[in-house]
Amino acid sequence: MRLSAELESFEARLGYRFERPELLVRALTHGSVTTPARKDNQRLEFLGDRVLGLVMATALLEQDREAAEGQLAPRFNALVRKETCAEIAREIDLGMVLKLGRSEMLSGGRRKQALLGDAIEAVIAAVYRDGGFGAARDMILRLWGARIAEVDDDARDPKTALQEWAQARGLNPPAYVELSRSGPDHAPVFTIAARLEDGREAQASGGSKRRAEQDAAQELLTRIGQDI
Repeated sequence: MRLSAELESFEARLGYRFERPELLVRALTHGSVTTPARKDNQRLEFLGDRVLGLVMATALLEQDREAAEGQLAPRFNALVRKETCAEIAREIDLGMVLKLGRSEMLSGGRRKQALLGDAIEAVIAAVYRDGGFGAARDMILRLWGARIAEVDDDARDPKTALQEWAQARGLNPPAYVELSRSGPDHAPVFTIAARLEDGREAQASGGSKRRAEQDAAQELLTRIGQDI
């Protein structure tokens, strides 16, 4: 399979050339354009999330050999959260090569945080399956770059930040409601709603309940204009 010039340019931005280009194509294929012959990137996103987590956990341990778990956890969450993944995706113009359905394109899908965050994780998995863990690790460390060294010790995960925002305004802690679960048992996709008692809410999907809750909290924080 030969990649288009656009995808070859994207490979250059990634700093990785695929032996099996079909993996990259699948990583960039959103569910809005899937057919029986064209699979989407959800399974790759599930795998890429885990690869990213392992690389970041290892990098943080090596960077600060004296840090306690309570210090490492917020740094880790700041580096792997959907917002950060989407920032990385924007820096390499991933949105321009996403394969989206017409309705998703018209609704601004190439700029959506959730789509971009999922897609960069799928690309990580594609590199992992194509070139192994070392290739995926090297790409992640290159793309995340100085963020790893500069991550703030006070970085809070979205659920904590949302709870603090609510409590500061006299509201009860947000509720997290599972709206649906889809996909096979070995690769489930959870859709979770984060809800405030004043009626505001946001939804997100992820390969684990924890990830979906974090992303829903981040989306709700974004909507209410909070910067965590």
